[in-house]
Amino acid sequence: MADQTIVRPLRYLSQSSDNRLAVESMLNYLPLPAPTMIVRDDAVFVTVTNVDDLGLWLRELGGRIHRSSAADGLELWTLLTETPPSRARGRVQVRVSVPVPQGEQVQDFIRRAVAA
Repeated sequence: MADQTIVRPLRYLSQSSDNRLAVESMLNYLPLPAPTMIVRDDAVFVTVTNVDDLGLWLRELGGRIHRSSAADGLELWTLLTETPPSRARGRVQVRVSVPVPQGEQVQDFIRRAVAA
């Protein structure tokens, strides 16, 4: 029997790499602000600088917003959303957060997305 060479396909480094690629690909055609992005196996976490930027993500991708107390008169508003579906990767969970001072004026469509 002659020696056979076995060729195996390269695998992605990790789920995190897949998630980063999916979100970066989406950001190539959706001009959403993402000044800070942390990639994990379960989701990509984006921090934006103001509540209007959170609204841009909400308009493009939809989702629900959760509010939690961040102390010293601040709340952390987090949009739970996901990338559009991809044949290669499916959907990737995205969490977009922004600190918001308590009592801050927030557009109605953003307030309506807050989970009860």
